[in-house]
Amino acid sequence: MSVAFLFVALGALALVTRTGCTDNTNGLGTDGVPELDYTDVDLGLTQRGPRFDIAHSKNVTALVGKTAQLNCRVHELGNRTVSWIRHRDIHLLTSGRMTYTSDQRFISVHNPHTEDWILKIRFPQRRDSGIYECQVGTTPPIGHRMFLSVVEPLTTILGGPELFINMGSTINLTCVVQHSPEPPPAIRWTHNDEAAPRLSCWKTNACLKT
Repeated sequence: MSVAFLFVALGALALVTRTGCTDNTNGLGTDGVPELDYTDVDLGLTQRGPRFDIAHSKNVTALVGKTAQLNCRVHELGNRTVSWIRHRDIHLLTSGRMTYTSDQRFISVHNPHTEDWILKIRFPQRRDSGIYECQVGTTPPIGHRMFLSVVEPLTTILGGPELFINMGSTINLTCVVQHSPEPPPAIRWTHNDEAAPRLSCWKTNACLKT
């Protein structure tokens, strides 16, 4: 009985010595033992490890044929490996900076001085749209999913397809570009499949005078 009591007492003493608890009440408890406040004691139970920076790991919209980049930022990675997985067929695309697919359009890019791991897709097609997962090789693995939308711009002329005007008068045509994540660098006008004459401006809302 005394041996068991001595073991518990030594364990409690070791805990107090290791954590550095102090008497915050400056008083005694009902049993004559100083009352201790454990609210600020760090017992080392907080686990730190890899975590995703969601603000820098977002969904992406890309144009058909124009290189797309999915970015995954991981803090506290340590010596763990980052992999990219395509959910459509649960296919491992890259692991670290190595590519594990015969489709050479997929490339893993990482600058050792950053926490960003990038999946680059060259010449993306609409079939490449879908969910991609950035996965960290912990036990068990943790992952963050992103959605890639590959779109093809659609152009329409306001008021079309036919407009009627008086001969010799001026007409302003407005071209609307839809499903484009960024303004096109230029708008090319054609007339009867030939370059349109007397082009007056090159803007997203372009105008053509005939």
